[in-house]
Amino acid sequence: MKLIVCLTGMPGAGKTTIAEALKSKGFDKITMGDAVRAEAARRKIEPTGENLGRLMLELREKNGPGAVAELIKDNILNSKSNVILVDGVRSLAEVNVLKNIGTVKVLAIHASGDTRFKFLTRRGRSDVPSDREEFASRDSREIGVGMSESIALADETISNNNLTIEQLVDNAYNIIKGWTE
Repeated sequence: MKLIVCLTGMPGAGKTTIAEALKSKGFDKITMGDAVRAEAARRKIEPTGENLGRLMLELREKNGPGAVAELIKDNILNSKSNVILVDGVRSLAEVNVLKNIGTVKVLAIHASGDTRFKFLTRRGRSDVPSDREEFASRDSREIGVGMSESIALADETISNNNLTIEQLVDNAYNIIKGWTE
């Protein structure tokens, strides 16, 4: 049975940093946002933060709150790894979709708004918020789809306010290693 580790947390908290770093440990990484970006590309929608947010909401409205998790199920089932990190789980509905195909644990990454804004503006993806207002709007959208529930009910939580990348990754690895034993 595959262990599906759902990384949850507000945008910029450190989920992708953990997932990228732990690929070297033999874990597979699947990014929920990439599934939305792929759907946007398929529909020829420009991948701005606003457009991706609107598409995410549309997918959930049309296909239910677990819709984005449905988009990645085949990737998980086809993975050769026994541990799959799912970067960017936003709701318990998504967690429940994944429970149908493996053992699921939820790891929440928390960071303050100032820390997250700094991380987001540094990473330079197409959906980076241009200012604090857009950042706050994105946070509200994420909370609106159930992010706060997945964070609150996580199996474990890491606070990423004053950690080095190495400390963050080591903390996550040790938690996940404990789940596999």
